Amino acid sequence: MTIVDVARHAGVSTTAVSKVLRNAYGASPAMRAKVHRAIEELGYRPYAAARGLRGKTYTIGVMLPDIRNPFFPDILDGLTDTLRDTDYHVLLGPSCDNEKDEGKLTDAMVDRGMDGLVLIAPVMSRTRLDRLATTIPTVVVGRHSRSAHYDTVTDDDTAGAALVVDHLADLGHRRIAHIEHHETDPARLAEMPNAVRADGYHRAMRARGLAVDIVSTSYTQEGGYLGAQQILARPERPTAIFAGADIVAMGVLTALSEAGLTVPEDISLAGYDNTSFAALGPISLTSVDQAGHHIGTDAARLLLQRIADRTRPAAQVKLAPKLVPRRTTAPPRP
Repeated sequence: MTIVDVARHAGVSTTAVSKVLRNAYGASPAMRAKVHRAIEELGYRPYAAARGLRGKTYTIGVMLPDIRNPFFPDILDGLTDTLRDTDYHVLLGPSCDNEKDEGKLTDAMVDRGMDGLVLIAPVMSRTRLDRLATTIPTVVVGRHSRSAHYDTVTDDDTAGAALVVDHLADLGHRRIAHIEHHETDPARLAEMPNAVRADGYHRAMRARGLAVDIVSTSYTQEGGYLGAQQILARPERPTAIFAGADIVAMGVLTALSEAGLTVPEDISLAGYDNTSFAALGPISLTSVDQAGHHIGTDAARLLLQRIADRTRPAAQVKLAPKLVPRRTTAPPRP
């Protein structure tokens, strides 16, 4: 099935069909209706690669560091909701939180002529990020970096960590442990959300005159499980744990249950992200809401603007988090 078949079926020229497919100026509403009806009746699908040769494929690549983390679907919902009334479609690619895999994935997206990229918490170097953004319109989510070439959308992770520490300290907790995602590259310490979140914990604990207690694992369920096991192996355990992400808190809950401990009676627990399962009745996890849907909405809006105008000044959006207290936090036992 080709554009010639569509034109013959609709009783119009191939030029008219091309205009409709490209949403170009000069196609009347009646002509558009004819062409779209012919396309539907024939089941015609335009060849994406050929559209790319003409300038656009109407595809946006989204890179995820971990497809199992339940926070990222919130961002995707915001993206897809914003793009729903446009011609753009989202294609996903997991990077496995690995710089080498990120490079292969983003190269593949560029090679396939995608019109723009949304990179969620990329770990690649700043040099590579800049080089990529000069090649294709790019929005970076979660990474606290600035560039003249790409836009950013972040949560105020420093403030979010302080919300957790202050909440727990106000309840009377003095021994508050934090499970962070281990950062392997010192050059990224000032930019990655996990590192900024851990720094916010440091600052808030010092402001309260409390001793810092950090366990470094990973922002995964297994990371939370292993981190909790390390904490529970100590002679004196904390009365509260601040998990750097809700997915980490899930692993902590498993480790505490296996140790015969209850939340919040034995140990209070707080997470970060306010994912959908945090609000589930049996879990009821205290968590920081960083508005994932709003992050996705802003990322899509900025990317559409950058696709339309590559020369506009780069924008940096920082959202204010909110604490959502639930049943996993309570005053410590006397």
